[in-house]
Amino acid sequence: MTLMPELIARFTAIVGEKNALQDTHDIEPYLIEPREKFGGKTALVLRPSTVEEVSAILKLATETATAIVPQGGNTGLVGGQMPDETGQQVILSLSRLNKIRSVEPAGNLIIVEAGVVLQKLQEAAEKAGRLFPLSLGSEGSCQIGGNLSSNAGGTAVLAYGNTRELCLGVEVVLPTGEILNDLRYVKKDNTGYDLKDLFVGAEGTLGVITAAVMKLFPLPKGKGVAYAGLNSPDDALKLLALAQSHAGAALTGFELMPRIGVEFSVAHTEGVRDPLQGVHNWYVLIDISSSRSAEDARATIEAILTEGFEAGLVEDATIADSTAQEKSFWHMREAMSMAQKPEGGSIKHDISVPVARIPEFIAEADAAVLEMIPGARIVSFGHMGDGNLHYNITQPIGADKEAFLARWGEVNARVHGIVRSYKGSISAEHGIGQLKRKELSETKSPVALDLMRRIKTSFDPAGIMNPGKVI
Repeated sequence: MTLMPELIARFTAIVGEKNALQDTHDIEPYLIEPREKFGGKTALVLRPSTVEEVSAILKLATETATAIVPQGGNTGLVGGQMPDETGQQVILSLSRLNKIRSVEPAGNLIIVEAGVVLQKLQEAAEKAGRLFPLSLGSEGSCQIGGNLSSNAGGTAVLAYGNTRELCLGVEVVLPTGEILNDLRYVKKDNTGYDLKDLFVGAEGTLGVITAAVMKLFPLPKGKGVAYAGLNSPDDALKLLALAQSHAGAALTGFELMPRIGVEFSVAHTEGVRDPLQGVHNWYVLIDISSSRSAEDARATIEAILTEGFEAGLVEDATIADSTAQEKSFWHMREAMSMAQKPEGGSIKHDISVPVARIPEFIAEADAAVLEMIPGARIVSFGHMGDGNLHYNITQPIGADKEAFLARWGEVNARVHGIVRSYKGSISAEHGIGQLKRKELSETKSPVALDLMRRIKTSFDPAGIMNPGKVI
């Protein structure tokens, strides 16, 4: 069963035929997500260009009980942007709402529409002499509306926080078609409930974010990036504490990488090489952003590494001598996710645990996984500074890919059980989507789940907004 022609015609009238995609070839890119794990079908992709068009679409959707699946850059990793297999859900693409409405460097603000690509936002901020610090591997294609809807994290959370913390206010279209203008321009506003936080991280289940006021920061006057080889996650944790004592708020990144992850990046990513000649069990990438000067950033990172060597924590290290080299260090880290794909099946985990417990978690989870799947290749890497690890498991060499991936749920359950025992989270930055919906019900308390359902029902009584996601 698919959408009735009469209904398609009514939706098409809102955005025009050119922006109501029905041809299978035109629709196909909207149905392919990065992990190729979530299939879906749709008879219609709508591409509005104004908030008024979004309002008309959602009003009609509520009136006709038509499910709407909001989609940004289609870079999500948990299936939140994908329709189901019925063909009755309509994809609402925000890509044409792509205006930067204003940049206010004096107030450190930028007002952007949901379809603005993250990299374009970063460039607009830099042109105004400011920094927008959200940084993701997919920043060339992901959109700020999707970043907000999933409360994206990235590499700079240690210093600047998640997307939620970078947002002052939002413009949202509710399922009824009503437009909530909550575009706040001040940091201090205690006038009632902070409604934006209901929509940030809601994955399009309560309404559609169409614009936002985002925070900007002064551009750093100096950067320092170091790549260091270590023996263990415990040494990395001690080096993190040392780095924080030297750099304070200037420590803007501290990434942990295992040897096998570096090997995968070097083997499968063009232009990537290991900056160190020797082999080390673990590596860290340290990023310093100085408000004073490049010399200050360099001096800070040298002090961290010097003390790290003296304490026996650092085995070898190198400091980037140019912007190009800084980017090459980061490219190795950012390539680590995709570099696992040529090695076969990979079972993913986006988890967080208290920073101080990371070494214990890795040891316990590794033992559990290897007991279940001898020969599994564990690629545990990520944002050590904020406790977020991408705990990924690549199939054993020579194993059957499908048989390995068939154990996804079993492995997830074991690893997430360990995460919960450490008072951590089963979704640190990717969201819930379809992938973790069942596990959410096993993780959250009955009271929390009941409140979520009541909020959902209150905002979306017709149940049209991204059904089958989150709760």
